[in-house]
Amino acid sequence: MRHGGRSITQFADLRFSAPAEYARALRTAHEAAVSGTPHPHLSPSLAKSWQRSLALGINPDQHRPLHRHEVSEARSLSAGHRLAAVMPALSQLLADETATGRHLLIVTDHEGEVLWRVGSKQALKQADSLEFVEGADWSESGVGTNAISEALVTGAPAQLFSAEHLVRTHHDWACTASPIRDPLTGDVVGVLDVSGPFESVTPDSLRLVRCGVRLAEELLKSAGPASADGWPGSTPAGRHGTGVQALLTLRLLGDAPSAALDGGHGRPLTLRRAEILALLASRTQGWSADELAYELHGDAGTPAAIRTEMHRIRSALGNVVDANPYRFAPTVKVVTDAATVAGHLREGRVAEALAAYRARLLNRSSNLAVGFMRDELNDAVGASVRSSGDARLMLQWCTSDMGSADTAAAASLAALLGPQDPRGQLVSARMERLDRELRA
Repeated sequence: MRHGGRSITQFADLRFSAPAEYARALRTAHEAAVSGTPHPHLSPSLAKSWQRSLALGINPDQHRPLHRHEVSEARSLSAGHRLAAVMPALSQLLADETATGRHLLIVTDHEGEVLWRVGSKQALKQADSLEFVEGADWSESGVGTNAISEALVTGAPAQLFSAEHLVRTHHDWACTASPIRDPLTGDVVGVLDVSGPFESVTPDSLRLVRCGVRLAEELLKSAGPASADGWPGSTPAGRHGTGVQALLTLRLLGDAPSAALDGGHGRPLTLRRAEILALLASRTQGWSADELAYELHGDAGTPAAIRTEMHRIRSALGNVVDANPYRFAPTVKVVTDAATVAGHLREGRVAEALAAYRARLLNRSSNLAVGFMRDELNDAVGASVRSSGDARLMLQWCTSDMGSADTAAAASLAALLGPQDPRGQLVSARMERLDRELRA
């Protein structure tokens, strides 16, 4: 078979010898294939990937990928990922942050979510225009056929050039990617990708990416075992034997929620997943997918969105949640810092409760159900402190962020201390300021 007088082999050789001509020919093949006409210059595996992507709802004219996290959340999560330890070496080997640098070094997690990207300001700006950013899902279901998705699907290195990408706005790019595997288990823990303008790709691009993967896997050998999702630390709950309890510790107070299994490394939680886990911890009988969807998203919520989040929770923590209804598995003992505070209150240990109550429940959450739980706990602590009659505890409460607006506690404290006590004057001054702010 020939193309414009060239054999298929000669046509493929244009990738490096005449990239602009090769890109034009690929765009012609792309238009034919997307219109429903098979084209001889598309490999069967590439055509199948396009078909899968189209069936998943990927629009060739819409470049916007799914976003698993906001950029800031993804950057926070990446700091706790096992591959964080290999990023300095990979950056030194493959990144080009000079003013004229044209390519990007990208590292994703085992599902294709971008966790790191390194490159020049110009390259980063070009990637921004495609939302090729931290937190974006570059799997096949997230943005359609690309080198990262092909590496995940095939488990092997992949290189996609120009219109071999399904989405048209990616046609000016060439991407070379390869899975990074756990050297002990063989599990994929991430994907290494080098992307840039298609004319910048060279015959050495694939070799360099393979060298980067070998370097990463050698460095992982000294990092110790990890769970299948790439996080260091303890064994996921799903690997415990039947009837054996795993300990899941949730830190939900404050604005940096995290989860730890069996006393292991604390893994950062996105706000949405922390909200889900807080709701699960609040009700022993569990929640249906419809109930959780409504609690989290209102009328716009869908069970499919909840199933996606549950899949991500299980990927990070193991099988800690059962379905139908959603609730914590019976083999998992769940301890939350919020429940610890409530437990102290139930036993009348007000001082211990106040010491454990370091911040409000999920400070950043604007979810209504979480807000009710937040207010309930805060009100319970405040009422217990007021009832204690202990001036020391009242002062501690009134000068904290959580009790700073508790005018009843402030009044009780002022009465206990008397008008001349400077501690009472400090609290009175704060109450006067709040009063002025409310009247302003």
